[in-house]
Amino acid sequence: MRILRYLILAALLVLILTSYLSYHIRNETEQFIYDDINTIPKTYTALVLGASVKSNGELSTMLRDRVESALLLYHRGKVNRFLVSGDNRTTNYNEPVAMKKYLQERGVPEKDIFMDFAGFDTYDSVYRASYIFEVDNAIVVSQRFHLPRAVYIARSMGLNFYGYNGDRREYELESRNRFREVAANVKAWLELLINKEPHFKGDKIPITGKNN
Repeated sequence: MRILRYLILAALLVLILTSYLSYHIRNETEQFIYDDINTIPKTYTALVLGASVKSNGELSTMLRDRVESALLLYHRGKVNRFLVSGDNRTTNYNEPVAMKKYLQERGVPEKDIFMDFAGFDTYDSVYRASYIFEVDNAIVVSQRFHLPRAVYIARSMGLNFYGYNGDRREYELESRNRFREVAANVKAWLELLINKEPHFKGDKIPITGKNN
């Protein structure tokens, strides 16, 4: 029985700590996250975080909404460049290329699109945006549930990043995504604590507009 009590207490402690961390991240970032495109500050770059791509190369619903939201920022003069960051784990799976193709099909010139093929998770995407592409002023585009963590990582790195809500509908498995964020928040906090480096660094590819 004593072991059971310890396990229950440990589970309660984990629940309290993870809940507090989620609250802390939301509280720290809320002022930097925007639903209204008219009020979001102008930056040079939109950082579009990757999500799943279908086997035929089409963007998933969630990813398409992110790219469409970034495209709206671009047409409204809120950003000048796109940095599409995602997973290129195999030769047959490539999120950045799929996003770039989608943007080009909608009239965005190639010179305005930069690709990060090693954005394996949110931490790597943000870290590499700064380290590889020298972006320190950007709007991160993703769904509302995801933005607090992304902006928290960026702001903790000293980057002037804002978040723009890419929600355009209700999504399947949205409750599961919100639950996963709890664990992802802990992972991000630990990565920041140890100043973790991304899986890959690579050569610098500066996006014009640094410090603008």
